[in-house]
Amino acid sequence: MEIKETQHEGYVTLLPQGDLDANSSIIMDESIQGQIDEGQLNIHVDCSGLEYISSAGLGVFISHMDELKEAGGQFVFSNMSDKVFQVFKLLGLEALMTIVPDRAQVATEFT
Repeated sequence: MEIKETQHEGYVTLLPQGDLDANSSIIMDESIQGQIDEGQLNIHVDCSGLEYISSAGLGVFISHMDELKEAGGQFVFSNMSDKVFQVFKLLGLEALMTIVPDRAQVATEFT
């Protein structure tokens, strides 16, 4: 898995490419932790390149969710395929996390 990072004013976009599963979740975890360590607490995950996500992949986001909220930050997800969204929905995460249809709405979620 490759993750592209793009800095914006007030947030960072992480763009994972491929599958986010037990094997690649370590890469995503390190990327998120690196952002948090640098003080970036608003993290946008652009799911347009995400072909598959497992419960282990979702676990990465869940493990950082409380830390971000307590520090005043959050995750915002965009561009989810129906397949990826169904995994979020199956675990009830669509009610706990901010999911927007596309990048155009991301910045407004961080203001």
